[in-house]
This record gives sequence, C-alpha cells and structure tokens, in this order.
Amino acid sequence: MSDTYEKIVVGTDGSNSSMLAVERAARIAAAFDATLVIGCAYYENKEEASKTLRQESVTILGDDPAQKNLETAAEHARKFGVDKIETEIRPGAPVSALMQIVTDLSADLLVVGNRGINSLTGRLLGSVPADVARQSDCDVMIVHTVD
Repeated sequence: MSDTYEKIVVGTDGSNSSMLAVERAARIAAAFDATLVIGCAYYENKEEASKTLRQESVTILGDDPAQKNLETAAEHARKFGVDKIETEIRPGAPVSALMQIVTDLSADLLVVGNRGINSLTGRLLGSVPADVARQSDCDVMIVHTVD
C-alpha cells in the first residue's frame, strides 16, 4: 500500500456538480503529481438507458456527448495545475463504467460527487457515490457537491 496517489479517477456527466468533483480531483492530482483520469459513462441507445431501474439526472446517449463532456472536464481540470490528464469512456451505467475504469487502470483513488446520496431514490435504490464506495477496491472520496 502506497502513501501517495499515482492514478486518480473522477467521474463526470457534464453537470455542474460533477465539475466540482473534477476540480477536487484535479487539485489532489496536482498535489501528488498524479495522473488524473476523467471518466464518463454513456448509454448506447434509449433502450439501454431505460433498463436502468432509476434514471440518472443526466442521461448521456451515445459516445459523442460523452466525449464532449470529457473535453470540457479536462479543460476545467487544467485550471487547477494538473499536468497529466487522460480520458476514458465506457458504455453502460455510471457505476459499472467507473468500476471498469478503476479496475482497468489500477487506480489508487476514485472521486465522485455526492449527488443522489441523500435523495429518497438514492436511499431506496442506491446512488452512484454509495454504490462505488461499496464496490471499489481503491480509496473513494465523495465530494460534497450538492446539499
């Protein structure tokens, strides 16, 4: 176990709250001279999106909008001094996509916003931050991005 972070993954869906998580992850990556990996999930079509029991507040259909979200997030992250930025897109639900990125890249830290964690739907069905915290093999930071 290392006492530093070398690869930090942060998820974004293009929302303002996810950009706050990107900012926090970028600041940590800059402090540790770590690689920041910005990840985004997308649904390949409406049928795939509708298979999810609960709809995320931002549903991304197709990888083109996901790629635009990643470009915007990477541009935002650079403002906070991080030099090494990578982007990753995965099809599917946000939790499975983030877990796949974390596993594939052997990440040391996963950063997500707290959106959904305090909602009734989040408490009943689960939320991205709660689900990744339970499933992740690396450290997870849940950034307070919404009340």
